[in-house]
Amino acid sequence: MKSKNIPADIKSKSIKEAQNEIKEIINSLENSDETNLEASKDKYTRMLELNNHIQQEFKKELKEINSSLSNKRKKTNKN
Repeated sequence: MKSKNIPADIKSKSIKEAQNEIKEIINSLENSDETNLEASKDKYTRMLELNNHIQQEFKKELKEINSSLSNKRKKTNKN
């Protein structure tokens, strides 16, 4: 799922907030006697969007870490 497909309300969440919402959805699905397939499907889709958002945030953080390490290596090699 591409970034543009993730709703704005999810994009604004921190990783921790997204993880917490996923936990809430899982609990809701597990503890529900709901037989409304459409509602369950919507919750599952939301959970996938949250998960994709988390993955994108981790990728961003990894790029930042790698960039920072690369810059430190360059500085160390100059000395």
